Order: sequence, then structure tokens, then C-alpha cells
Amino acid sequence: MPSPALARPRPRTDAAPAEGVAAALAYARANGPRFVEELAELVRIPSVGSEPAHAADVRRCAAWLAAHLGSIGLDARLVETAGHPLVRAEWRGAPGRPTLLVYGHYDVQPAELADGWHTPPFEPTIRGDALFGRGASDDKGQLWAHVKAAECWLRAAGRLPLDLVFLFEGEEESGSRGMLEYLARRGPSLGADAAVISDMAMRDARTPAIVLSERGTLGVEVTVHGAPHDLHSGVFGGAVANPVHVLAGLVARLHAADGRVAIPGFYDGVDVPPPAERAALRRAGPGDDEILHDAGVSAGWGERGFSEYERTTLRPSVDVNGIAGGYAGDGVKAVIPTRATAKLSFRLAPGQDPERVERLFRRWVSTVPASGLRVRVKTLFRARPVRVDPRHPAIAAAAGAARDTFGRAPVFVRSGGTLPVAAALSADLGLPVVLMGFALRDDGMHAPDEKMHLPNFHRGVETSIRMMERLARLPFSSTRAARRPRPA
Repeated sequence: MPSPALARPRPRTDAAPAEGVAAALAYARANGPRFVEELAELVRIPSVGSEPAHAADVRRCAAWLAAHLGSIGLDARLVETAGHPLVRAEWRGAPGRPTLLVYGHYDVQPAELADGWHTPPFEPTIRGDALFGRGASDDKGQLWAHVKAAECWLRAAGRLPLDLVFLFEGEEESGSRGMLEYLARRGPSLGADAAVISDMAMRDARTPAIVLSERGTLGVEVTVHGAPHDLHSGVFGGAVANPVHVLAGLVARLHAADGRVAIPGFYDGVDVPPPAERAALRRAGPGDDEILHDAGVSAGWGERGFSEYERTTLRPSVDVNGIAGGYAGDGVKAVIPTRATAKLSFRLAPGQDPERVERLFRRWVSTVPASGLRVRVKTLFRARPVRVDPRHPAIAAAAGAARDTFGRAPVFVRSGGTLPVAAALSADLGLPVVLMGFALRDDGMHAPDEKMHLPNFHRGVETSIRMMERLARLPFSSTRAARRPRPA
């Protein structure tokens, strides 16, 4: 059940911005323990969006969020999609001020105690200075920091310094289809001037980071079809092609000896930062040893001429996520399988277009020897890369807020991950998108013992409070009349 409703704030206009910030920060510090208790309630809901068995839990989580957002003074409701519902909540009490859109997702990855958790994944537990539980970091803890920042403003100052819209979805872990369709239809009606997404990691526990780019992605499934049924390898072995052999050959040809992807034209358009930016990114990002340590391996691999950090952020890649075919049980089953399948994911650098890469891949597959077997390619998902202008005033506002909270300026980094919604907000709606997370690299996103480092959750609340006030002073309002929000 949602947390008990809080009394709605009475609109107040007498608090100066500086006074409002101070009051909101004091409220955050006084109420921090309650914020964590509420976050634990949210984490307790097993909102695994990709599993039909949890569909009711996902809806319950959306309803919980909407009820809580309504209780702190926002106009909140569920928006139905073909999949899981969106949560939309807004406050429109600052005429002439900018509108900030905060995006997040309440769905989480599957998790079972047997996966290696020390405590049940949906029974949130505090150990030391961290809250453990599936979704604590990805993304419930991070979106909760912004929700609580809004509460701090509304409770302590009686109003927000700008207009605010929250959009939370339940399908981010499976492609964001509902959210992307909603933004395509209703995005302009939101009237947003800037967006913030917190679904990524800081540089370390004391150093905030702002992400300047995210890689895009292309997911495909390749299936090699042979005979209509498995064949006896004694009767037909050496006489007909084996689908597993053909698929293994295709996978083996994906990379050249130097680690580059061997698909002709694959690197066309890839944005290569100038040497000065590459040097700055190397200073800000993790070193090779740190990345290899995080991965639990002793040696790196990949495209020559680039560091491990550059390979995972600046450069594109392709990986086999899974491969299946034939018999893999105990003992022996002497067959030539009827088919073999591999799932591949491309990570695309800024400057690449997933639809073009898909065409290149399909063309390349048609040239790989198949020995008369049928090869089929199925596209599973696409998402565009995102590139952020570090000179935009919204980025400066976020950086200033982080600096005031953490006591040091944020570093500017690039990410190898993918956020489909960030591309839609940036490229389709033309919004400056602030990519600033409060997680840590060892928070275990998608892994057992996922956690949220609570000191940085609280700093996230304070950063969001300060960022709202700084964004409110930016001159976005000149374009608002043309983008006045309409009912969803």
C-alpha cells in the first residue's frame, strides 16, 4: 500500500528562491530516514516488467507511485499503454518559469535468491550504509531522489521554483515501447524545456559525473535452418551442412584479427572526438585496470588503438548474447541439429544509425557461406545513440548543483549503456537532457545484491533541490507559448 498521504501544501509565493532552497534542504535533512523507509516500500514491490507472472505487481507499483506523488501535492495519474502503465505527475504553479521533465523507470530486472543474493531481493535490507534490494539503484533509488526533492520544495517552501513533470515507465528493461509511443504522440504537449535522467553511475562515491553520450543499440536474432528435423550424424554426417557449424562460422567472421567489426561500412559516420577531448575523458574515466577488475578478468580485448574505457564508450561493438542449437544434455545424442540460433547486440557510437547498421548486417549475412542452408535475421530492438552538448546552460545548472552538494565539480564522462528514451527526448523533442546519476559502479545493477549507497541517495535529493532552483533561473520561457501543455 502507498505511504500515508501527506497534507497537500498551500500555495505560497512569498519565499525567495534562496530562502526556498535553504528551507527545502533543511526539510530533506530532517526527513531523510523517512525517505529511506519509503524507498524500501517501493523496492519491496517485485515490479519485474519482463515477466508476465509479475504483471499485477508492476501495475501495483505504478499505482503506489501515482498515489504517493498525489499525496505530496502533484496531479498524478496512470497512463495506459499497450504494455505496462506510465506514471505521469505534474505541478504547474510557476507561470513564466521553465518546465522540467524528470524521466525514470519503476520496472526492475528479474531476481531470485538462488542467483547469489545474500538476502531476498524483494525484502529490502540495510547493511552498513547501503539499502540492498532489486531496483534499489536501477532505477527506484535514483528516481526517488527527484520525487523527494519535489516534496522538500512543496513542504518547506510551499511551491516549486519551476513547473515539473514526472514520467515513469514500467518497460525500460524491455525496450521502452510504451513510453516511446507516448512521447511520439504526446511529447510536445508536455511543454518541457529540459529533461533530467538519473539512471547511471557516478565516477566514485564522492565524485559526481555528468554523462555526455550514451551508445545506441541494435538487437538481432540470427537463425540457421537445416533439415526439417534432426538428422542422424552417422547416416548424414559429412554429407549435409550442420546449422551449428554454419552459425559458428558466421559468428567467427564478425571480428577481424585486430578486434574491429568486420562488417563493411560498419564504422562509417562514427564520431571520433578530438585528441584533447579523448585526453580529458581518459582522465575522468576509469583506467584499464579498474575496468578489468570490475569485469573480473585478467586481460582486455578489442579494437586496437583505444583504451578499455574508450572501447566501451566511444567505439561501437557487437557481442553474442546467447547461442543455442542441438543437444547439450547429459550423455550423447548423435544428431545434426535442425537449426541453430544466436542473439547479437550491437552497441553503436554517436554518429551511427541503427537502421543503417541493420541493413549493413543483413547484407553482410547474405555473403557469409551457408552451404545451402537458410539463414534468417530477425530484428528485436533498436535505439539511437545520444550526444549531449556540454556547453548547454542546463548542463551548467546541473553541474553547479552537484558541485554545491558534493563539494567538488562533476567530471564529464561517456557511457557505454543505452537509454532509448534519452534519444527520443533529445532528437525528437529537441530537449537538453541532463544525464546525471547517483549510483555507484559497484551497486550491482542487474546483478545479485543490488544496492543503493544511502549517503549518495541523500546527496541526490539535495542535488535535485539545487538543480531545480538553478534551472528555474534559465531563460527558457520565451518559447513556452508555442509549446503550452495540453491534457494527455
